Amino acid sequence: PCPRPVKSMNHKPIIEKELEGFGIRLNQRPPAVTFRRKEKGGVTLSQTFKGEAKYLDQQVCKSVLQEYRISNADVILHEDITGEQLIDVIEGNRIYMPCVYVLNKLDAISLEELEILDQCPNYCPISAHLKWNLDGLLDKIWEYLNLVRVYTKPKGQMPDYEAPVILSGYETPTIERFILKIHKSLLTDFKHALVWGTSTKHSPQVCGKDHILQDEDVVQIIKKL
Repeated sequence: PCPRPVKSMNHKPIIEKELEGFGIRLNQRPPAVTFRRKEKGGVTLSQTFKGEAKYLDQQVCKSVLQEYRISNADVILHEDITGEQLIDVIEGNRIYMPCVYVLNKLDAISLEELEILDQCPNYCPISAHLKWNLDGLLDKIWEYLNLVRVYTKPKGQMPDYEAPVILSGYETPTIERFILKIHKSLLTDFKHALVWGTSTKHSPQVCGKDHILQDEDVVQIIKKL
C-alpha cells in the first residue's frame, strides 16, 4: 500500500539531496552573478546591490576559487549568494528546473493533515482513485512550467484552438520563436504577423518578429509576395 501523504513528505529532503548531488536544483533560479576569468590582476569581488553581503566576502571568494586553481577572476554579485552558489556558477553545469510534489491519497487524510500539507511549498494533493484535484494538478504544472499557448490562424479561416503552439515563458516567447516552432522556412518568407490577444494594444495588430506574445494569443503569419 502507498504511504500516507504526510509520511511521504519525509522522503522529500532525501530526494532533493540526491538530485543536488547530480547538479539538479529544484525550484531555484541561477544565481545572479557575473563570473569572468582573466589573465592577471588577482581576484576582484564587487557587488551591484545595496547593503553588505552576508555570506560571501573576499576571503571566502578567493578560497572557493583556489579550489579550482583560479587565481585571476572578476566576480560581480548582483544578489547576496553563498559559497555553494558560487561553486555552482563556476561549475557551470547545474540544471535549474521547477518541481511540483504530487501527493496522492487525498481521500485518506484528515483535515489536520491537510493543514500540515498546506504549509509545504510546491505541493499539490490529489486522489488518483477518486480523480480529485486532477485539474488543479494540471493548472499547477502549467504554472510551474511557465508555458504560453499561441493559436494559429490561417488566412480566411477561424483560429485553430485545438492544437496550440506551446512556447516556454522562461525563454522570451517572441513571434520569431513561434515561427521556428512551426517551420524554419517560414522565417525566410516572413513579412509581418497579425496578432489578436492580450499582448496587443488593439486586435488585430501588425507585429514584427520581435513582438513578445502572451498566453492564448492568436497569430496569423503574412508572407512576402
